[in-house]
Amino acid sequence: MATDPLLTPFQLKHLSLKNRLMMTAHEPAYPEDGMPKALYRAYHVERAKAGIGLTMTAGSAAVARDSPPVFNNILAYKDEVVPWMRELTEACHEHGTAVMIQLTHLGRRTRWDKGDWLPTVSPSHRREASHRAFPKQVEDWDIERLIRDYADAAERMHAAGLDGIELQAYGHLMDQFWSPLTNTLEGPYGGDLDNRLRFTFEVLRAIRQRVGEAFIVGVRYTGDEMLAGGLTASDGLEISRRLKDSGLVDFLNVVRGHIDTDPGLTDVIPIQGMPSAPHLDFAGEIRREVDFPTFHGAKIQDVATARHAIASGKVDMIGMTRAHMADPHIVRKLMEGREEEIRPCVGANYCLDRIYQGGAAYCIHNAATGRETTMPHTLPEASRQRRVVIIGAGPAGLEAARVAGERGHAVVVLEAASDAGGQVRLTAQSERRREMMGIIDWRLARCEALGVEIRYNVWAELEDVLQERPDVVIVATGGFPAEDQPAVGSELVVTTWDMLSGHVAPGQRVLLFDDAGDHAAMQAAEIIAATGAELEIMTPDRTFSAEIMAMNLVPYMRALQRPTVTFTPTYRLKSVQRDGDELLATITSDYVSQDQSDLDHQRRIDQVVVNYGITPMADLYFDLKPHSRNGGEVNYEDLIAGRPQSTIRHADGGFQLFRIGDAVESRNTHAAIYDALRLVKDL
Repeated sequence: MATDPLLTPFQLKHLSLKNRLMMTAHEPAYPEDGMPKALYRAYHVERAKAGIGLTMTAGSAAVARDSPPVFNNILAYKDEVVPWMRELTEACHEHGTAVMIQLTHLGRRTRWDKGDWLPTVSPSHRREASHRAFPKQVEDWDIERLIRDYADAAERMHAAGLDGIELQAYGHLMDQFWSPLTNTLEGPYGGDLDNRLRFTFEVLRAIRQRVGEAFIVGVRYTGDEMLAGGLTASDGLEISRRLKDSGLVDFLNVVRGHIDTDPGLTDVIPIQGMPSAPHLDFAGEIRREVDFPTFHGAKIQDVATARHAIASGKVDMIGMTRAHMADPHIVRKLMEGREEEIRPCVGANYCLDRIYQGGAAYCIHNAATGRETTMPHTLPEASRQRRVVIIGAGPAGLEAARVAGERGHAVVVLEAASDAGGQVRLTAQSERRREMMGIIDWRLARCEALGVEIRYNVWAELEDVLQERPDVVIVATGGFPAEDQPAVGSELVVTTWDMLSGHVAPGQRVLLFDDAGDHAAMQAAEIIAATGAELEIMTPDRTFSAEIMAMNLVPYMRALQRPTVTFTPTYRLKSVQRDGDELLATITSDYVSQDQSDLDHQRRIDQVVVNYGITPMADLYFDLKPHSRNGGEVNYEDLIAGRPQSTIRHADGGFQLFRIGDAVESRNTHAAIYDALRLVKDL
């Protein structure tokens, strides 16, 4: 049998990488006080144990105090980072995994009001759109200091025993020097390409003086900014040649595009519904022309694409970073012939969007990622088998069934619909979000393999559940759209669910009122706008779609940039009434006082679509409560500490009862799956 190309070794100078799979440098925002402590280490070690060849830590570890992270990054400018990085590296080395770190100065891609409140610096005064800070243009003494900062940080990583470093040069200080759009200096660091590259090569020479020739040094950079007046593909090829010919670097890590805006960032790191591997061919062209070790990663979410990248010789190492957040055991499963069991990355980008809003990176459907110190990726068999009845086959119910099945319990799922999926199936009706069904399909496959019984078209009632003689009942019935709003005229409106399901066709003049700020409203808006209808999207918030976050919002906004679509923030739908063949919507605002009702105004339209969020569907739960041993109570101390639920409220109760996901309150898919994992893992 032929060897899988992904499992072949790669020799990078003196470093033997045992396979071709890597996690590219990324910052999941797990540091504590800027240090990669226990959780950070556990996250990388989990992937190392499963056999990944190379793990790159710290997307953009900061080399200087005037490069303050805008989210929780490693602070490589502190000496105390050395022992923490040494612990992480040694722990990964025990499993044969190489470890590198990405070092950077953010330049203008940060803010002056972070960290120590120092001015941001860049080769021009031009502001970056994403972070909005106007930078100071670097002076000669800044450049001397910055070169020293890079070298100091590299020396720390060498002292920590890492296998190498990677310098970040797309959207950050280094390529701000490269690009004519962000470098307005005069010589010797501005002007022609030689001058614009001078800073980079002075940094590289300073690093080599500190770490020697053996230590591996690479550069992750944009080979084409894809911006008018910016670096072109021919510039990128010339820069690639010069990096190779300098003798100062050992590998190139090629990307394409720019990250100074949300749309630009999303094109560099595409999300679901966007093309897979959009820059792989470009990276392959660089490798072919330059003939030098080349790495790449950008939406390589499946093994088939990764295998093609290596087998075709396009690159030498292929990054599957978000894929390894979804499933840290990809390499082990490949080695054991279990490729079909790999949990798929569905491209929801919950991970990246969270860090850009100041949170930690979590995978939308692997709730153990980022919680490796408290949540398991593999589940041991329970000490005694129990009969577990689960109501609902949405993401929460299926995760509960999967985890219970992995633990060896006897599991039956009762689902009212003819198919599994719940709200995820509704979401996946939109072509661009069809990948979300991977969340459901993977769990269905695991449940089948584990012997979980799923009964469809069963509207479970109290007697149905009691007849199963359960030891544990988990209600995961989800919710339904709020139907009693607005207070006047609720019978005249339709919901976003009506639009997503296709039960209601879009009108010609539509008001979409979004009081929840989630995907349902924007998906409905896409459907309506695609018909050419006049659409007004209204929210009482000061920003649109607050729950969607930046990168996920980009495809929606692209679809809605039409002259027939308008956006109205800070206004609220007050009432709807019929007026002949039209609807009359009265609009108010939370920003006006009660005695200013004369400021209310009206819209004449033919359809009102509303999104007020989800109301829990919990009638069955409350019917079951009196029959349960714990009265439905979840002991939060036990839950958080990872102990079995111990509450007894009715000693003669026949079973433990819990509810999870939207059956509790309206949240999101990740929350529903996390509810299930952390409860059921201890049954």
